[in-house]
Amino acid sequence: MGTEIPKQFIRVGGIPVLMHTIQNFYDFDPSLQLILVLPADEIIGWNELCRQYHFEIQHQIIAGGDTRFQSVKNGLSLASDCDLIAVHDGVRPLVSHETITRCFNCAAEMGTAIPVLPANESVREGSMSKSVPVDRSRYFLVQTPQVFKSSILKNSYNQTYISEFTDDASVVEHSGTTVQLVMGDRENIKITFPEDMMIAELFLYSKTASRVYNHLKG
Repeated sequence: MGTEIPKQFIRVGGIPVLMHTIQNFYDFDPSLQLILVLPADEIIGWNELCRQYHFEIQHQIIAGGDTRFQSVKNGLSLASDCDLIAVHDGVRPLVSHETITRCFNCAAEMGTAIPVLPANESVREGSMSKSVPVDRSRYFLVQTPQVFKSSILKNSYNQTYISEFTDDASVVEHSGTTVQLVMGDRENIKITFPEDMMIAELFLYSKTASRVYNHLKG
């Protein structure tokens, strides 16, 4: 992002990105157990932000590890006995409730679910000096939340870490479980670059304007 502030703490729509993400899942289902995994040296700063912005949605916090794998494993240690567990990127604040619902419904039936989008641009494989075109209809862009039966996810994270583990789906697949794909949504962007902040602002403005219109209309 080119800033000293961690991207999950940068303000969009007046509050830190991470607060939007937590609020979104709370609005989806207030009964969800919300577990936040942060680098150990960011926890004090997060608690201060919660006080500053009067952010009072209940959530548990645990320090992450050196890898995404270890961070998720640490978070799973706090998960209560439940049927399904969703793992979501904190910097994806705009995932729709429809996508979350599709993921939970699929995982409840099939045991696993990850949201994806079909690749809509030409795709090439190789390096900058030598590459070949590939059939983009065979490729998907992976999003979160990735949702799994609790037993499947926890058992998968008992494996030894390997560098090929880039997300929860890759961990689960390595344990021998097939991963089911469901349709994601275009607004479910991962805030990574400065221009993503502008896109997120536009989406948030659009959602707010729509809620105000529906309220006045009602």
